[in-house]
Amino acid sequence: MDNAGKEREAVQLMAEAEKRVKASHSFLRGLFGGNTRIEEACEMYTRAANMFKMAKNWSAWLAKWCHVRTQDPNRRNPGCRSAAGNAFCLAAKLHMQLQSKHDSATSFVDAGNAYKKADPQVFPLDGVLIVRLRGRFTIAAKHHITIAEIYETELVDIEKAIAHYEQSADYYKGEESNSSANKCLLKVAAYAAQLEQYQKAIEIYEQVGANTMDNPLLKYSAKDYFFKAALCHFIVDELNAKLALEKYEEMFPAFTDSRECKLLKKLLEAHEEQNSEAYTEAVKEFDSISRLDQWLTTMLLRIKKSIQGDGEGDGDLK
Repeated sequence: MDNAGKEREAVQLMAEAEKRVKASHSFLRGLFGGNTRIEEACEMYTRAANMFKMAKNWSAWLAKWCHVRTQDPNRRNPGCRSAAGNAFCLAAKLHMQLQSKHDSATSFVDAGNAYKKADPQVFPLDGVLIVRLRGRFTIAAKHHITIAEIYETELVDIEKAIAHYEQSADYYKGEESNSSANKCLLKVAAYAAQLEQYQKAIEIYEQVGANTMDNPLLKYSAKDYFFKAALCHFIVDELNAKLALEKYEEMFPAFTDSRECKLLKKLLEAHEEQNSEAYTEAVKEFDSISRLDQWLTTMLLRIKKSIQGDGEGDGDLK
């Protein structure tokens, strides 16, 4: 069957589902299996959604099947941009009516993914649909991650991305999925530092570092978190960085022998002596073994620019 045929079949399924929903609302629905008709409609909407997916109908303007309709053609509902998304939403709402929270949540997940393909700016999970997932914390957490990623890459709104990563972390904590929560918090910390919200970043890096340093499988990563926390301290104040470094060595003795700790000490010494060349050489030596990523490069450059005589135009560390 070609794509046009799949779309026609999907539209027919939508029409049949709508008939069943209307029939379930009849006066005699209790006598003639109202819930059965709703269940059949759920199945048809889901089948229709999958047919639209197979036809790659992510962005068709099928206003007739929008779950929020309008008579004004110039005010089309943004949700109409995905025929598959609309069908999944309709199925999800019927699942809620049947008190099937898990099936409803699953359908909303599928709807969100379909809307995302159509147009990130009308991704519907940022709001009312999330509320419908109350009690399904793991699913809600995944939704917020998806939304955060859209704000990161598609809409480039980092503040909103941070908010959704934080919400996701809260949901994961509620389910005691600490590893997943930490991944979200680390994203928050990285962005917070980039936005010069250093105290927020420090608190997260210290918290995650403390939570992982006693875990045999994760303790190797703890040095990276304490390293990043120290760099954030360093940008704010050299003395803060020294005190933080001492604290981290006391908390996590293995940190002392790490290359990250040794680099910090060299950078602190170079900064105290206002020696830009020594600072650059220390970074260059570290980078020759452990390649610096963009985040570390940005933080190290911010520190370097505080060295006397190092102009704003000098954007080179190596």
